[in-house]
Amino acid sequence: MKPALYLIPADIGTESTETILPPAHREVINAIHHFAVENVRSARRFLKRAGLETAIDDLTFFDLDKRTPPEDLPAMLAPLKAGKPVGLLSEAGVPCVADPGALLVEAAHKAGVKVVPMVGPSSLLLALMGSGMNGQQFAFRGYVPREPGDRVRWIKDAVQRVRKTGETQLFMDTPYRNDKLMADLVKHVPDPVKICVAVDLTLESEMIHSAPAQVWKKRKPQLHKRPALFLIGTGYQSGQAT
Repeated sequence: MKPALYLIPADIGTESTETILPPAHREVINAIHHFAVENVRSARRFLKRAGLETAIDDLTFFDLDKRTPPEDLPAMLAPLKAGKPVGLLSEAGVPCVADPGALLVEAAHKAGVKVVPMVGPSSLLLALMGSGMNGQQFAFRGYVPREPGDRVRWIKDAVQRVRKTGETQLFMDTPYRNDKLMADLVKHVPDPVKICVAVDLTLESEMIHSAPAQVWKKRKPQLHKRPALFLIGTGYQSGQAT
């Protein structure tokens, strides 16, 4: 396999990878012996689920998280100089989207290294696809503010963006704060703006549902500690789908 930095998607949950990853991923994974990962323990588990045949102890793992200093990045790319490929693994889903892997990709471009993004599950796109909201114009807003007052102002700003531009707003929170966020959304998102909740994507317990805030007041899903994405927006806008 040609030396390059391979961006390898991970499963979002811990169920079988066969339904969410192309079979060719196994060949790529088994050709790589150097991985930059956010969490070594979960990376080892994922590689085993994905069909790793190489002994785990024969692999080299580099820690890469939001606290990784820039001076550590060249060592992660060093195997490429010897003609060896390097894999970049996200904690879940695709690397570099709401993920510190972008630090290494940026360094790879500066070093003239070939970057190969691989196909795999993206919770952002899966949620948007299943929401029925505007997929022509959308924005991922990351994590909502932690403080209640800041969070409410943030929600009201997102609603204004939807009303002015029709742009779907995607965002998330730490799973144990999901229920508090949902309560604020139901209270501060007015009709006709809709709320979509996408939970446990790609898992057997997956749920994606879009409805006005009034409907959610009666539905009240149990979201505590479950991986979730939230969207607010309107229906599909005019324009050609891609």
